[in-house]
Amino acid sequence: MPPTEDPRVYLAAERTFLAWIRTGLALMGFGFVVARFGLFLREVEFSQHQVDLHSGRFTLWVGTALILVGVIVNLFSALHHVRFVRAVRSGVEVVDRPVTMAVAIALILAVTGVAMTVYLVFVR
Repeated sequence: MPPTEDPRVYLAAERTFLAWIRTGLALMGFGFVVARFGLFLREVEFSQHQVDLHSGRFTLWVGTALILVGVIVNLFSALHHVRFVRAVRSGVEVVDRPVTMAVAIALILAVTGVAMTVYLVFVR
C-alpha cells in the first residue's frame, strides 16, 4: 500500500504534531511559572524586610524567553506537519531523521536550567 493511501502514516504524523503542541504548551506554562517565581521571591524578601527593586527581573526574562520558545515550537511544528503531509501526498519519500528541533529545545532547556541554578545559588 503506498504511503498516500495508508492512514497510519497520517495518523502517526498527527500524533507527532500533537506531541509537539503539548511540548510547546508545556514550555509556555513553565515559562509563566518561572516568570511569576520572581513575584514569589519579592514576597519572601518583603516578609523579611529586605526589599530589592531588581529582584525577580532575571526570572521574568527567563520566563518570557521560555514562553517565546513555546510559541516558536508550536509554529515550527505546524509548519513541519504541513510540509510532511504535502510531501507524503505528492509521493516524495520521507526519510526518518533525527529531529533538529528536539535537540535544539533540549539544549535551550539545559542552558536555561544551568542559568537558573547559577542565579539561585550565587546571586540569591
